[in-house]
Amino acid sequence: MYSFHSSSWSDLTRDQFHSIVRLRIDVFVVEQDCPYPELDAKDLKSIQVYALKSDENIASGDSAAACVRICAPGVSYPEPSIGRVATRPDCRKMGLGIEIMKRAIDACESAYPGQGIRISAQCYLEKFYANLGFSSTGETYLEDNIPHIQMFRPSST
Repeated sequence: MYSFHSSSWSDLTRDQFHSIVRLRIDVFVVEQDCPYPELDAKDLKSIQVYALKSDENIASGDSAAACVRICAPGVSYPEPSIGRVATRPDCRKMGLGIEIMKRAIDACESAYPGQGIRISAQCYLEKFYANLGFSSTGETYLEDNIPHIQMFRPSST
């Protein structure tokens, strides 16, 4: 039903990147009503993990079904980090979020072994991330007027 992909900036095609950014804008800017500059220089130093519905054609402008961005150590935090986690509304409640996060964790640990992973999680998703091995590491804070909490997952290697 889904095909999963992992690509560095230099390996992404423009159609693949368009499908990822379309999903991120649809979810973070439009759905969550957070007008902020979605495109930043972090994508240039990141690994994109994304899922496509097998019956859709990204060359026609379809968005990805789900996506995650893995930033290299030093880009957002001293450790590698996972962010921009999004699932398309019509693909939710089917386990896709868990599956893409597991793949992102594996990709992150493969690229940056032994370092652990840091995230900035929306507070309502704290339990979701805790079930994936992340622990809260501080107080809640507002990011784009949405309550967040920093979380960390120690390396399993």
